[in-house]
Amino acid sequence: MKKMEADVIVVAAGPAGLAAAITAGENDLKAIVFEKSNTTGGAANMGMGPLGIGTKIQKNSFCDITKDEAMDIHMKYTHYRVDGDLVQTYFEKSADTIEWLEDMGVEFAGAFKYFKESAATWHIVKPENGVIGPRAAGPMVRIMTEKAKELGAEIYLETPVKSLIMEDGKCVGVKAESKDGEEIEARAKAVVVATGGFGTNKEMIKEHFGYDLWENFFPFNVPGTSGDGLNMMWDAGAKKFGANVEMIYQLKDNLNWFLLDAVLRQPNLLINQRGDRFMDEGQMGNTTYTGNAIALQPGNYAYCIMDGAILKYYKKNGPDIFDIVHPEEAFLAVDGEFDRAEAEGYDGFIRADSIEELAEKLGIDEDKLQETIDDYNDMCDANYDSQFNKEKAYLHAITGKGGYLVGKFYIAAYGTIGGVRINKYCEVFDNNDNVIPGLYSAGSDANTIYGDSYNFTLPGNTMGFAVNSGRMAGEAVADYIDSLED
Repeated sequence: MKKMEADVIVVAAGPAGLAAAITAGENDLKAIVFEKSNTTGGAANMGMGPLGIGTKIQKNSFCDITKDEAMDIHMKYTHYRVDGDLVQTYFEKSADTIEWLEDMGVEFAGAFKYFKESAATWHIVKPENGVIGPRAAGPMVRIMTEKAKELGAEIYLETPVKSLIMEDGKCVGVKAESKDGEEIEARAKAVVVATGGFGTNKEMIKEHFGYDLWENFFPFNVPGTSGDGLNMMWDAGAKKFGANVEMIYQLKDNLNWFLLDAVLRQPNLLINQRGDRFMDEGQMGNTTYTGNAIALQPGNYAYCIMDGAILKYYKKNGPDIFDIVHPEEAFLAVDGEFDRAEAEGYDGFIRADSIEELAEKLGIDEDKLQETIDDYNDMCDANYDSQFNKEKAYLHAITGKGGYLVGKFYIAAYGTIGGVRINKYCEVFDNNDNVIPGLYSAGSDANTIYGDSYNFTLPGNTMGFAVNSGRMAGEAVADYIDSLED
């Protein structure tokens, strides 16, 4: 067995783990980082940028928001069912963290809203290809990785941690395995676990939430998020606490059908498998609201129906709902994707020339489907949604002109959040709500700040929490080690 020693061991090299390792280095601590995949960055490689509140970027764009305003929004949104001290510590630190990243060389394209009703808190990393969208944060990951190494961190890829070493109630290291199969015992004064949750663990998803991964639940497929860190913390005595998903909605295999998803998620007629409307489609810009509503429907999916005439309107006038992720140009390029979907037998898209054909393809009684469309069209003609009070501007009658175009949207998530309870020092609590000495957690493993629903009104929140809590953990570890040496 190979023996190793450091001041602090960081389990996983995502945005939280890298931030913790950098912060350790800034405090003259030696860090060893174990990452089970062959690259650093974790979910940040698919993301776009972190939240910041009260930043210079916001102020220069006249879209500033204060920490007090953000706290008020967030605590009311979560009905105060979250640790306010943890939230305010993170929000208070977030502006400094944006400058901290800039000082390393990270460039930001600006501070953005996700959709109209959200705040401009999303600090999107300047993309290398000039196009804002998924994976924009890749340069940030590379810069943080190099900074961690520059400050002395040793990063071992393809080296999964198997368990924590506990002695006299304290966490004093980890057991890992190298890519060559060699066992490693690494000792340290503190350990930071930041493995990103269990978003791709089929068994844990079923156990904790009742969803069937890749069958009726289609999250982002972030490699390696299999719950390793949570299981090892639970085995070490950590309290199971607050596990949830960042509920959203999307077409299955979303990234392979990105243009389809962008075009079909407009606020048109949204029905469930019974053929019933179930929400104000005007809220579809808020993917959490929509995901929550779809999760209550049979099969955890819904059909969003429009027709060729509505698509023609969007091509000419732009979409009803704009957001920063789904480009307006998608509407001009989607026709070929419709054809590709049919040619490949993709069941997330349905096209039909008649109500009869549509009902058959959707598996909904034809009379029921016709009745729902007729009722909806009556409300469009009256310019008033008497069922859910959707904005008048979004009331487009479904005439079938140009054919029916339907997206089958499932519940999804960026990943899981939570599983252990931490305080503002990122110290992990045991089953008696006492701190486990030497054990810290950051990022999605410990993110319990949303209550029951991801707060899309303050976008960039999960990556923001990851980077900031990584810094918070690193600073707390430095103080803890100082106290051991006093």
